[in-house]
Amino acid sequence: MMGESVAERVMKSAYLETMTLVERLHRRFLDIVRIELERLGEEDINNVQSLILFHMGDEDMSVGELTARGYYLGTNVSYNLKKLVEAGYVGQRNSERDRRTVRVFLTEKGEDLRARLDGAFAAHAGLIEARGIETEALTDAAATIHRLGRIFNEVAARPAPEAPARLRDRPFVPRLAAAF
Repeated sequence: MMGESVAERVMKSAYLETMTLVERLHRRFLDIVRIELERLGEEDINNVQSLILFHMGDEDMSVGELTARGYYLGTNVSYNLKKLVEAGYVGQRNSERDRRTVRVFLTEKGEDLRARLDGAFAAHAGLIEARGIETEALTDAAATIHRLGRIFNEVAARPAPEAPARLRDRPFVPRLAAAF
């Protein structure tokens, strides 16, 4: 673009390449999770549902808490949790503090799958290490991704100059800010 310095063009190019690679890596990770599910003989759960299950761990939580952790968007979480309940991986009960809130938790079947996925992820980590990628490199990459996420939250919080006054004057709170 005219008016951009060489340094600005280089930074923009590096930025766009990095974002493209992150998106491709995410899609590939979902492919790998799907492949692991097939290897484990799990046919009644998809990769996204298995990651929701994995991130739940041994805690019981509300859909809102799972969403607030930044793992998934609200409607997707609700739909996928419903499927996990139907398949017997997740149970649900009303909260003792607020009867309107539904708490979800892993069933024995869910805990078993989570443990088997954890084993697969441990094997992946071993393969990464065997290929010469050190823990420090992954830690640095994660820190950079967190920093980028925080910057994106700042960008999302800024209204467009042409936005109506009612939107410009009200700060936007990104839904996924907790993830970063």
